[in-house]
Amino acid sequence: MTAKTGDILSIENITKSFSGVKVLSDISFGIRSGEIMGLIGENGAGKSTLIKIISGIYQPDSGSLKLDGKETAIPDYITAKSLGIAIVPQEFNLINTLTVFENIFLGNEIRRRPGLLDKQKMRELSAKQLEDLKMPVRVNQLVSSLSVAEKQMVEISKALMLHARLLVMDEPTTTLTSREVETLFTLMRDLKSQGVTIIFVSHKLNEVKTICDRITVLRDGNLISVDEAASVNEEDIARKMIGRKDFAKIFPEKLPREAGTEVLDVNGLVVKGLFDGLSFSLRRGEVLGFAGLVGSGRTELAESVMGLRPVQGGTISVNGKTVHIKKPADALRYKLGYLSEDRQGKGIVQGFNLPQNVTLISLKEYLKWVLIDKKAETDKTAEYVRAFKIRAASDKMQLRFLSGGNQQKVYLSRWLDTGPEILILDEPTRGIDVNAKHEIYEFIHQLAERGISCLVISSELEEVIGLCSRVYVMREGKIAGCLEGNHINGEEIMFHATGIKGST
Repeated sequence: MTAKTGDILSIENITKSFSGVKVLSDISFGIRSGEIMGLIGENGAGKSTLIKIISGIYQPDSGSLKLDGKETAIPDYITAKSLGIAIVPQEFNLINTLTVFENIFLGNEIRRRPGLLDKQKMRELSAKQLEDLKMPVRVNQLVSSLSVAEKQMVEISKALMLHARLLVMDEPTTTLTSREVETLFTLMRDLKSQGVTIIFVSHKLNEVKTICDRITVLRDGNLISVDEAASVNEEDIARKMIGRKDFAKIFPEKLPREAGTEVLDVNGLVVKGLFDGLSFSLRRGEVLGFAGLVGSGRTELAESVMGLRPVQGGTISVNGKTVHIKKPADALRYKLGYLSEDRQGKGIVQGFNLPQNVTLISLKEYLKWVLIDKKAETDKTAEYVRAFKIRAASDKMQLRFLSGGNQQKVYLSRWLDTGPEILILDEPTRGIDVNAKHEIYEFIHQLAERGISCLVISSELEEVIGLCSRVYVMREGKIAGCLEGNHINGEEIMFHATGIKGST
């Protein structure tokens, strides 16, 4: 294709392969100056690879990029930044031991004179940027102390501080509440009015329809379509993504079942600065939801139960017996598993291959004397690859080369390999496409059928409503309500989460 007048970026016949597997095949389309272009597709469709080529992180095997009609080489991210291209990555590129403002200006520090940083100026500009995003984060906080949603806003601030003319946003809303998403969308519209072009990557089709001018669909490394957003509906988009007409209902049917025995009972939990007498219970074979706004304490509660945070008071009972969980190894001994929301920071090991990641916790089960039974390890991994439809050229591939959705499936496989009776899933479908979500929902449903109890923490109301038979709503470190049956709906959840209805 040839560059069209008005295109800020033209992608021309881009092809890219890894380990002999083609992940992009002859991709060509243009992005108009001053538009918000949606880029969507299932996990493994090639979205992340394409935006990494645009931002200089990867180089194409063939094809070219044109900026403002001129063929342009982008050999690295430094060059991309100099050309006015910035990226908000799906997986954070933040340094935990630095403060918020130091991360925002990392590599773009303001100096008063050679050798001296103008830290006061950087603090002021960072505070203003975060204020515009309506995110109450202190600029002197260490990034290690932030929640995942707060880290997301720091990444967005970091990119915006570059004053980019082409801004790539890779799944920026996955950890944000609906209120925070609307704030972000207002900011995106303001940037668009200033002439900034935005590539918006998301699995949330309603958001893509709401904010984008046009929508580009990739499938299996191929370009499927580029449509005006107004000309397609969410079902049309989903069908293009998955390549079939019989687009199935995403959530499995909730099966009626008798109330099971309580397998986890948390009574009067006290954690300094977080909880002062919090209680809840989980039944055998139940899919229990935890909803609430960012900062309500859901993740911190899971970490406390798993021994990742010190508990000062209250009791935790497993199968009717009071237990003392002071570290994750204790939780593991009582058959508890925990899928963290921070897949990159606390989950997968990117430099390990599939079997090494799957057996990381359960490795002792694969030992023959002091040697690892590689065949048993490989055979078990192959079972999970088939069950979860994990897409990888071979089990020898390092996880860094897998899509986010396939990485998440490997991470879930690791915990299932420990034989849990209670599984805590924190944002289990973060950054996962609609088809992969359906697969994970079905698997959670099957786990419950087998008597495994699942506690699902999610920021997506649709997920909590569609998947869970009971939902606890948290607000400011307290249980604001417990909903069942027809009371599990968006209005009831938000009423409790925002304080319109009282705490229990």
